[in-house]
Amino acid sequence: MEQVDVVVIGAGVVGLAIARALSERGREVLILEAAERFGTGASARNSEVIHAGIYYPRGSLKARLCVAGRELLYEFCAAHDIAHRRCGKLIVASEPARVAELQWLRQQAHANGVGLAALTSAEAREREPQLQCAAALLSVESGIVDAQALMLALLGAAEARGATLVCRSAVTALALEGGAFRIGVNEAPAALEARCLVNSAGFDAPQVARLLAGGGAGGAIPHAHLCKGSYFSLSGPAPFTRLIYPLPERDALGVHLTLDLTGRARFGPDVEWVQQRDYAVDPSRAAAFYGAIRAWWPGLPDGALLPAYAGFRPRIYGPGEPVPDFRIEGEAAHGVRSLVNLFGIESPGLTASLAIGAYVAALLG
Repeated sequence: MEQVDVVVIGAGVVGLAIARALSERGREVLILEAAERFGTGASARNSEVIHAGIYYPRGSLKARLCVAGRELLYEFCAAHDIAHRRCGKLIVASEPARVAELQWLRQQAHANGVGLAALTSAEAREREPQLQCAAALLSVESGIVDAQALMLALLGAAEARGATLVCRSAVTALALEGGAFRIGVNEAPAALEARCLVNSAGFDAPQVARLLAGGGAGGAIPHAHLCKGSYFSLSGPAPFTRLIYPLPERDALGVHLTLDLTGRARFGPDVEWVQQRDYAVDPSRAAAFYGAIRAWWPGLPDGALLPAYAGFRPRIYGPGEPVPDFRIEGEAAHGVRSLVNLFGIESPGLTASLAIGAYVAALLG
């Protein structure tokens, strides 16, 4: 049976950041990925936004790891020539009745160590002439990044320290025997033994954890919920230079404008709770997008939105349920030394990825 120090399950941006952090600490790392290549799940189907750390409860893992990860990410991108831009973001209140919500959001950000500038309607329009709002907040720390280039650089950094990525390797068997993890892939008998195991399988992390639950790992394992988010692209040039976000909704940040690194605009994601994974974008969903966007950009032309792509958030809560924090669980949660499970690592997971990597490496000692 082949033996290795650490197995990381999942080669999304978070799994790759964990592999990099562990390999830089001298650990022997094997990354197992079910798909044909790294980063094809949620890491490839998102807004590619670098979040400042505004929305999350003070002291939460989301707040702490987003703020720390943001700065680590900007530094990593600069050091590795990864395309990115600190373009800034405007959070807008479209109606006077909702301006007070901006003040609450500003206080929330301040508690997390994030400064936001309050703008009047006129001040917001000075910066973005096509914008219509009652008031806005300006985040200068928000930005965008080439997520694929980031993942390629993280993989390269891990491989430079001896890490190995093996794709087309879905983990289908797990057992804890004699203090080591026995791992089987693609329905084959266990042929790999690892001293440490990191479950960073994204949406499939609860399913992976349940493979081990009968073999000695305790703790509460959440259920995955399919939450689809569709994106539409703008057919013409974008009249904005910053990201534009509405006030957040109960379980999402709202349909927002994201710019890619060439300046092209896309809008999304919306929220659609579904029963199975289907990455097709339903063109009829554009009707709701037009209404949401015209609340702050009334000049959006008819027919300007084109179906772009869809993704799934790795959510561990359902419609109407409270939004939980990241769950990054070591021995204290499940009683197994050298096992870390990561559940519910949705936004701001990309921004926080490097900080999450350091956090997991510290848990493993």
